[in-house]
Amino acid sequence: MQKRMLGKSGLEVSALGYGCMGLDFGYAHKLGKQEGITLIRQAVDRGVTFFDTAEVYGPFTNEEMVGEALRAVRDQVVIATKFGFNIVDGKQSGLNSRPDHIKAVADASLKRLGVEQIDLFYQHRVDPGVPIEDVAGAVKELIAAGKVKHFGLSEPGAQTARRAHAVQPVSALQNEYSLWTRGVETNGILEICQELGIGLVPYSPLGKGFLTGAMDKDTKLADGDFRSILPRFTPDAMAKNQALVDLLKRIAADKNATPAQVALSWLLAQRPWIVPIPGTTKLNRLEENLGAVDVDLTAADLSEIQAAAAAIRIEGERYPEQLLKTTGL
Repeated sequence: MQKRMLGKSGLEVSALGYGCMGLDFGYAHKLGKQEGITLIRQAVDRGVTFFDTAEVYGPFTNEEMVGEALRAVRDQVVIATKFGFNIVDGKQSGLNSRPDHIKAVADASLKRLGVEQIDLFYQHRVDPGVPIEDVAGAVKELIAAGKVKHFGLSEPGAQTARRAHAVQPVSALQNEYSLWTRGVETNGILEICQELGIGLVPYSPLGKGFLTGAMDKDTKLADGDFRSILPRFTPDAMAKNQALVDLLKRIAADKNATPAQVALSWLLAQRPWIVPIPGTTKLNRLEENLGAVDVDLTAADLSEIQAAAAAIRIEGERYPEQLLKTTGL
């Protein structure tokens, strides 16, 4: 597996990481703890060194699974987790990035993960009630105490990232980025990463599964699948967005690859400090995703994709308006 550096942070990871959320959270199909541990270890065996989790996934169970799976190879891997929500009666309940809460979450995550230091500690969502300087200051204290190694932000604006970085250097931003979610190209995130030497970790790099080509307008989402509330996953939106999958299929056929591999390879080609974190519950999909690092997209391929994608209007917002209000997305 190829390696990449997350900006100028000194944090080196596999070119593709593994987003662990979906192992037991967010989707209808969930793996049992031992099944999840087995799949994470299979990822390690195939060269993945970067694993992403969060306290709110479960809540708590995902961190426990990841920690147990990686304990035997702790010195070979980078574990990222996140703070930023209240969790009440086992459910997410609003944003909370107060410094005392951040420190309590760090201690709890360290215990669940079974580690002495969190490699990368993200603010999960920006909390408008807490100045970002106070958030960065709290993480700076955790770094000084040896509990955290690197600081990250998920879904910040460019100027929020700049303000945080002035207090405590930010190693990585985790924003949604894929061929059908390209806000980072126009909202200043790519520029701020380049300027300040920050790595970018795209989540949902396969469009929450849509860009794999395994879904279409006739796909029925099961109860408990969070995609069922997303505007882009209505039958009408999926029918209209099929044009993007058709583009990926056309490129993939020429490359003896799959649509998912082309989508991931496209992301890798955008900047050398970009490290996508696709997730899956299936070994064959894991292996397929990792094969993206071997797909060679030429300058002509990238130009073709750019031109064709620019002509496709993506139907549907990323998230419903109410979810944006309650989660800070």
